[in-house]
Amino acid sequence: MIFRNWKALAVFAILGVFVGVGTVPSAHAQAAPAQPQKKVKDQGEYDLFNHVNTETDPAKKLQYLNEWVQKYPDSDYQEEQLRYYDQLNQPAKVLELGQKILSKNPKDLTALTLMSADVQKIPNPTPDQMMEAQTAAQSLLANLDSLKPSTVTDDQWKQAKPSLENLAKATVEWVETKPARDATNNKDYKAAEAAWLKIVQAHPDNGQYAYQLGSTVVSEKDPAKYPLAIYEIARALEIQGLPTKDRPQVEAYLNKIYNAYHGPDDADLAKLRQLAKAGPLPPPDFKIQTAAEIAAQKEEEFKEKNPQLALWMGIKKQLTDPANGQQYFDNSMKGTGLPKLKGTLVDAKPACRSKELVVAISDSTHPEVTLKLDMPLTNKPTIGSELQFDQGEPTAFTQDPFNLTLDTEKDKLEGVMGEPCAAPKTGAKKGVTKKKSE
Repeated sequence: MIFRNWKALAVFAILGVFVGVGTVPSAHAQAAPAQPQKKVKDQGEYDLFNHVNTETDPAKKLQYLNEWVQKYPDSDYQEEQLRYYDQLNQPAKVLELGQKILSKNPKDLTALTLMSADVQKIPNPTPDQMMEAQTAAQSLLANLDSLKPSTVTDDQWKQAKPSLENLAKATVEWVETKPARDATNNKDYKAAEAAWLKIVQAHPDNGQYAYQLGSTVVSEKDPAKYPLAIYEIARALEIQGLPTKDRPQVEAYLNKIYNAYHGPDDADLAKLRQLAKAGPLPPPDFKIQTAAEIAAQKEEEFKEKNPQLALWMGIKKQLTDPANGQQYFDNSMKGTGLPKLKGTLVDAKPACRSKELVVAISDSTHPEVTLKLDMPLTNKPTIGSELQFDQGEPTAFTQDPFNLTLDTEKDKLEGVMGEPCAAPKTGAKKGVTKKKSE
């Protein structure tokens, strides 16, 4: 599946530019000058902060941190607690505490950033967790300019802002597409199709989403839906969003499935790609003919233009079936009268006043039918001439080499061209025997 791997961005380093981590507050005084409003509640909070800050064993560090958060739910140092949860890879705790921080300050940069990043670390986030993370990411994206900390210079913010913006966009996209991606990964293609369809409608200019919808529909293996799949994959190539490195693979995939469904047709595929630019979904009357439909249409056109040849091709197809050809001849043809057929004379036996004519019907050279006449012809038939015969009665058949023998009345032949047979040569006159002289 062509879709980027979703990974939480390393935002802790970004936040480290803005706020210090690890400064142990005084048990009886204001915090560092950078954050004069913060202070510990009592000596117990000071000790827990110190334990969390200095402990090197992750398990013990987490134990102290949980105790600190539980005993001091209104600590002035909730941002620090949040960053420690992030360091200890506790994404669920980050979302839980982050939501509490945002309830008091909806524009807390630390909470908005870490919640946006850490939801992607949770193996199976709940709907509430995804909604909270998406809301945080959307708020981060919408309020970036107003979130600049007062202690950060304009140059520092200019450097950090693109990373924060990318994080927020990636999180919103990750949350929005997760149901579709999960259904796809679980091979629940019907659910995946419905989910990707909603996303395509919500983001009509994203080529990756169009491709995902198309490839998911292909995976359902429902031929009736292939036109939708082909349309979406073609659209993915015609709009923005598809990574450049993936385009050759998608081009090859489109050609493969289009040729398999419709048959090679570069001009028609080019028209389809132009049509796909028009909208995220195909128009109601959109249709792609299948290769079988095209073949059937051509066959009907062939029958209209060449009814006799089409009739013969149908008969020959039945006769050449290795499994059922002989049975078809015995049960459906033997003793019946065939309708009028037309062919080319390729042999006559004998050459003059022939009683057997060998005819090619499918083309003008390969013998297929032997006509046995009730009466010999009166001339020498011209090899290569075209003739018609009617009401021939099938009497014999061989598959290899292919030959159908028909008993036919001479009067049922039409268009037999020929020339008069040469007069028979007479024998030499016998000489007169002279009488012996006596």
